[in-house]
Amino acid sequence: MASLSDPSMSEQRLELTKSITFIYIIDDIFDLYGTPEELTVFTRDVHMWDYAIVQMLPKPMKMCYKALLDTTNDIGYKIYKKHGYNPIDSLKSAWGSLCDAFLVEAKWFASGHLPTSHEYLENGKVSSGVHVVLVHLFFLLGVNRKTGGAVQVDDISELISSVAAILRLWDDFGSAKDEQQDGNDGSYIECYMKENPGSTIETVRERVIDMISSDWKHLNKECFRLNKNSSSSSFTKASILQEWFL
Repeated sequence: MASLSDPSMSEQRLELTKSITFIYIIDDIFDLYGTPEELTVFTRDVHMWDYAIVQMLPKPMKMCYKALLDTTNDIGYKIYKKHGYNPIDSLKSAWGSLCDAFLVEAKWFASGHLPTSHEYLENGKVSSGVHVVLVHLFFLLGVNRKTGGAVQVDDISELISSVAAILRLWDDFGSAKDEQQDGNDGSYIECYMKENPGSTIETVRERVIDMISSDWKHLNKECFRLNKNSSSSSFTKASILQEWFL
């Protein structure tokens, strides 16, 4: 949590850690445990955000679902007490879109379908979970879409996209590969080489490096733009996410 190193931000670090933990737990559910039918129901239930609708899920998924709702609702209430607004709708939407992306990947791999490189990367930006973390981060730091002088969350979509693309491509490149995974998650490199049979692994890796470099430039440009347009000291702190995420 290098970007939240200030001792006064211990509560924000704790709440953000909870959100990151749930990303990994839910990712494992989609990758390793749930059937396609169960995952479809789980995704639907996350969008509905209702404790009373989990009867069709197996017990471990029920426990995860209820814990996700408990934790996220609690985070929203804490933000409300501290900053005067409750961002629960934005938080719910972030979790829903994450599960949508996980479900797309689960269906791809269950059917043996290898998507195009464009399809893979666009979905992979969402399944990286970056948007979930950053939306929580900005709200925990007091970035309010309704307050004058604070950057609007809707304005950071390009920033989120750049961070997510870098993280997804870098992970696919191999530098952050989880050695415990079984290799069923696919990769941008694999998808691109299938589309371009004449390409070599070296040329595709060079392409990925160029894409990462381009997204870094775009990310820096977005951070400068948002810092210039925002008087929020909280956003200034949040914009050092380059050193934290990547």
